[in-house]
Amino acid sequence: MGIVAGIGVMVPFPFYYWLWRRPQAWVNLCGRGRDPSKVMALVSHCLKLIQILSLFSVSSLSWPPPLYFWPLFLFGQFLNFRVYQLLGESGTYYGVRFGKNVPWVTEFPFGYIKDPQYVGSIMSLVACLAWVPFQYVALWVLGYVFMVHLESTEDPATRAKPIS
Repeated sequence: MGIVAGIGVMVPFPFYYWLWRRPQAWVNLCGRGRDPSKVMALVSHCLKLIQILSLFSVSSLSWPPPLYFWPLFLFGQFLNFRVYQLLGESGTYYGVRFGKNVPWVTEFPFGYIKDPQYVGSIMSLVACLAWVPFQYVALWVLGYVFMVHLESTEDPATRAKPIS
């Protein structure tokens, strides 16, 4: 089960890499009349389910959780929800890369925490270390670190053009 869980944890990252590097291919694949950010969100939710099921397959749940769980998990999820609240679906799911005009946001947590959605996700994962073996959390966190690095190198010239 270990190798399968490791693959399950990593499964979304090649998809995100491809979308980041080849946004026009995704826009073209989605076609006219389909919002590429909405389709990405749908696929991403399915991939997230695979990740979560992969973690559950190697977890040993117990109650109550350690004290560090609550602040890490709750603040991590707060960051995730806040980012989504401020950016919306298009801002969260690569809308800028797909040729959309997404307004610049400066409200908290932006301007205070670099990459707040990834920070929130990492905090939530670290909170689960009491139940999930370290190597799976580390693998998932490395995927996020890779994406932070990739997304920090955005070239506006490589953004997709919307299909008209």
